[in-house]
Amino acid sequence: MKQEKKTTDPRISRSYFVFPIYLALFFAVGTLMMLPTVLYGGIHLIRDESGPYVKWYFIYCVVVTAVILSALNLHKYMTVERPIRRLSIAAKKVAEGDFSVYLPLRHAPNDMDYIDTLYMDFNKMVAELGSIETLKNDFAANVSHEMKTPLSAINNYVQLLQGTKLDTVQREYADAILESTKRLSSLIFNVLKLNKLESQKIQPKPERYDLCGQLAVCAIGFEAVWEKKGIEFEADMEECAYVEADKELMELVWNNLLSNAFKFTDAGGTVGIRQYSDQGYIMVEVSDTGCGMSEQTMKRMFDKFYQGDTSHATEGNGLGLSLILRILQMSGGMITVKSEEGKGTVFRVRFPVSPVMEKEQEGKEQEVIS
Repeated sequence: MKQEKKTTDPRISRSYFVFPIYLALFFAVGTLMMLPTVLYGGIHLIRDESGPYVKWYFIYCVVVTAVILSALNLHKYMTVERPIRRLSIAAKKVAEGDFSVYLPLRHAPNDMDYIDTLYMDFNKMVAELGSIETLKNDFAANVSHEMKTPLSAINNYVQLLQGTKLDTVQREYADAILESTKRLSSLIFNVLKLNKLESQKIQPKPERYDLCGQLAVCAIGFEAVWEKKGIEFEADMEECAYVEADKELMELVWNNLLSNAFKFTDAGGTVGIRQYSDQGYIMVEVSDTGCGMSEQTMKRMFDKFYQGDTSHATEGNGLGLSLILRILQMSGGMITVKSEEGKGTVFRVRFPVSPVMEKEQEGKEQEVIS
């Protein structure tokens, strides 16, 4: 086996682990420890008065050791822990989509250590990621914008054609074209929305509103779908449940979850929505008795453009769950899923209870107690 050659970064000229320095430190500590013996202890040992000397010498050694350890810990914090902490905070900001992060070098370019080179490489990486993110955002925005106009024209022309006398085959073709334009329009909308969320161009605007009312409105919007497919719909919600979230973004979450549930449920199946409160959280479950998901699909279901069930690929674009996850991450929510192939899927969304609602519930509990 070939041994890997040790490589030294030519940019590094500063080192904290130098043998002569530690050798000098060793002799300095030894001298400090021997100093009381040389200056004070020798006389008392000659006079056979070693008792008090031993006691004070022990205290002296403890104090010197404490000072040395404190100095070493301070040196470790200043040279290792604090720089790594700064790097950790900066990396978290980058992971959240902030590419304006910059870590200044701690030493001059001709006197750098490994932390400085790490900062320098990190800054270069963030700058490259920022450039790629800008290019991606511009590309997505420009392409989506350029596609909107021709799609709108196609949609209008097809609708005009549907108003004329068409035979059965022609009408089927017109319906297929119209359905395809709707799917493409939905894809463009999801791409733009997800792109803006990831680039933080859209920031959630929390407001206090009744979640139950919103869920009811979203569910009614799918009434034509469950009647057409012969699916039974069940709803179980509280009278009201107040949350603080972006109402418009949360509407996208519920519509996407319900759309997936109806899409993967065949005739005779059941789709349900359940809302309840649990230990300071508001829970929403969207369930179906559809085809379910495999473990492999569940691992990748939040990946962009991933579609585990290819039989329904023509009905979606693989961005719905990615959009849901991003919205919930930005809104302080959480989503989990349970699924079994052939039996169905349950998505559970969790939100903190609105502080106002929490106070109202506490007031009601006190009234009941009194």
